[in-house]
Amino acid sequence: MARGSDDALAGQVLSATDRRHLLPEAVLWDMDGTLVDTEPYWIRGEHELVEAHGGTWSHEQALALVGNPLPESARLLQRAGVDLPVEEIVTYLLKRVGEQVREQVPWQPGALELLSALRAEGVPCALVTMSYRALAQPIVELAPAGAFDVLVCGDEVEHGKPHPEPYLVAAERLGVDVTRCVAIEDSPAGIGSARAAGAATLGVQAVVPVRRQAGLSRTPTLERVDLALLRRIAAGEVVDLMAEDDALSAGGPH
Repeated sequence: MARGSDDALAGQVLSATDRRHLLPEAVLWDMDGTLVDTEPYWIRGEHELVEAHGGTWSHEQALALVGNPLPESARLLQRAGVDLPVEEIVTYLLKRVGEQVREQVPWQPGALELLSALRAEGVPCALVTMSYRALAQPIVELAPAGAFDVLVCGDEVEHGKPHPEPYLVAAERLGVDVTRCVAIEDSPAGIGSARAAGAATLGVQAVVPVRRQAGLSRTPTLERVDLALLRRIAAGEVVDLMAEDDALSAGGPH
């Protein structure tokens, strides 16, 4: 091969390497509410369980459970009148959500496209969920092939979200620096977990509000998240699309 061709090839490789370095070392995904819109499935199961035991369960109570470790949620359901051991409550909820998922996996808009783009660029991804592996594994298997390199589940960690352990475990298993990762979350507990671990965090609006916080990037939907946005967040920029939308609305015609 001619010397000029060698130089051109080296330039192309260097350019690709430089672009890769601008991306996060890994993207760490929450599952329920973030990747898949399963929170209504959980809420439906909670209502059914409480009502079967003669209690009442409000939508506000259900929202308070979003992102919590399952045993903690089970204890709150006990206080609402569910006269079952924690383990049986967790088993029931997993079974009901699993039944609904098998009927239809409700991918969040933009989720599959972003997973595919990350895979194409060779960015490793981890699924970090408080759901148990029995529920999370089938969802991973229905994602684009090879989308997730690591799966960290609620029944595999000692401390659930908002403790940083789940995200620290995910980064360790991937062999990456968690502070060079971007975590994508939708719940206060999940956002707290990711930020406590040191990951740059993107909050996605789902069933509970993503409150404005110093240092937290936000978006109303994954449909507005692409590789360019993740590069900005990984580089340390706080990108608040929700605040930008609010500013545009406020400045619009009245």
